[in-house]
Parts: sequence; structure tokens; C-alpha cells
Amino acid sequence: MQTKGYVDLHTHGLGKYDTRTTKPADILKIAAMQGKTGTDAICLAIYPGPLDVMKQQICVVRAAMEKQKTETGFGQMTGEDLEKPAMILGVHLEGPFLNPSYCGALDKKAMVRPSLSALKILVDGDEDIVKIMTIAPELPGALKIIERCTELGIRVNMGHSDATYQQAVDGKAAGATGITHFFNAMRPFHHREPGLAGLGLLDESLYVEVIADGAHLHPRTIEMIFNRKRLDRIMLVSDSVKGRMTRSKKYDARAVFDSKGVLTGSGMTLADTFPLLRGIGIPDAEIAEAAADNPARYIGLGTS
Repeated sequence: MQTKGYVDLHTHGLGKYDTRTTKPADILKIAAMQGKTGTDAICLAIYPGPLDVMKQQICVVRAAMEKQKTETGFGQMTGEDLEKPAMILGVHLEGPFLNPSYCGALDKKAMVRPSLSALKILVDGDEDIVKIMTIAPELPGALKIIERCTELGIRVNMGHSDATYQQAVDGKAAGATGITHFFNAMRPFHHREPGLAGLGLLDESLYVEVIADGAHLHPRTIEMIFNRKRLDRIMLVSDSVKGRMTRSKKYDARAVFDSKGVLTGSGMTLADTFPLLRGIGIPDAEIAEAAADNPARYIGLGTS
């Protein structure tokens, strides 16, 4: 597949729908809403949960992918038609091998110690559609999981993590190639311990997910990322979730907060990032590269 539209590698849902469903039709509705805004392709992010539930959700995404291919002829998709649904590429497993200390809005009780047996339950038979997995590299056993995922052709992002700088370096050495929602749900940068955030800024090859919704990252932080990182290693993601966008006293943003005011994700698509990024002074060509070319390359898609 070649794509000339946006590629969102981290979306849980949109509007009334998300990946916590038993209905392939719900996944197809997410793809339809994404496609209307110019997103050509998406990876559906699966929340951490009981392994059997996560597995079921992977199977629901697969069923939606098969239905999409048979009904819309996505084998010949070129990205010319903005009315086409976004092509479903597979899943991004955001867990369960994450650090509960940095759970963010995720269920810390669903996070488990990394093990090859648990990984097998999750991906066995679905290795072709599990495209990305987020793992906290500092957890006991995590490096073996990263190595195994790499062998299976699954991209590994580091995230939801308390990793020190050295532990993050070890994760990269084991095969990790990206960082999930950069700066969010990870040990804060410190001048004596730069952590995973520091490695993300300094490393020349690691890709970083950037949520430009006005809440997850301060505009000046986004400016710093674009000034410091290689442009071809920045990937805009929505991290969109089910629910209505809500206002916060602290943020003027396209974001979703729970009843306690906790930031749970965005309520946007990648097209919505342009006004904020333009306001920072980032050229349209750089925004487009981060929203389309870079994630397409990361996931192994051709670009036009």
C-alpha cells in the first residue's frame, strides 16, 4: 500500500467507540470517522487488561480488517478519496507489560510482569497484525520480551516507564525502536538522571510519538522536540479515545478528561494538530512529514 494521507499509529477510539468492544462494526466506525478527516491508515491501540480480553479485542480488530478488505477493496487504496475509511493496519498493544507507577489513565491492576508465556497468549497466531507493542524496559523480564517481539517483526516502543537513562539504553539495545507518547507517563527528565525522555531527545535513531492536542505537551515542549529531534524520527499520533472532549481550567485543548480531571487521551484526529503546530511556527511540510511519511516508514508502509 502507498499512502499520501495521514497515518495514525496510536488511536484507541473516537466519539462513541473504542477498542474495548466485541463488535467489529465499532472498529469500522472508528476507521470511517478517521478517514473523513484525511487519515489514510490507523493502528488500533488495545488497552491493558486480562490477557483473554486483550486477545479477544485483537480478534475483533482482525475481523474488522477482513470485513474492510472484502467490502471496500483496500488492496488498491491510494489515499485519493477522503471519504474512504482509514485502512486498519493492525493493533498497537499498549500493555500489559507496563510500569504501574506510570500508568497514567490506564488500569494499573491490568499491568503484569513480562513473561514469554503471556506474550505467546497475546500474539500467537496474530503476529501479522500486532504491529507495535509498548513495554516498560526496566521491568524484570522486559528485555527478553523486546528481543522476542523484534524476532517476530513487532515494533517495540518504550513507555509507561520509570526507566533510568541506562535502562532505556538497554531497551534500545534489546531492539526497541520508538517511544510511546513522548514525555507522558514516564520518569520526568532530570539533570542528573535524564531517563527515557532524555534518551528520546538525544538518540539519533529512536522514533518518538508526539501528541499535539494542547494538553499532553506544552507548545514550547513540542517546539523543543521539533528543534532537537531529527524530523524523520517524529511521529504525530492522536492517542484518541472514546468520549466527549472536555474543557479543563488548565488547558485549552482537544482533549478528554475523566470525572476527576485526569487526562485520558485526546479527542482529535491528526488533521486537528495543524492549527496548534502552525501556531508554534512549524511549517506545514514538517507537520505533514511527521503525520504521514514518518509513521508510514515506521510501520513499513510505502509512501507516495
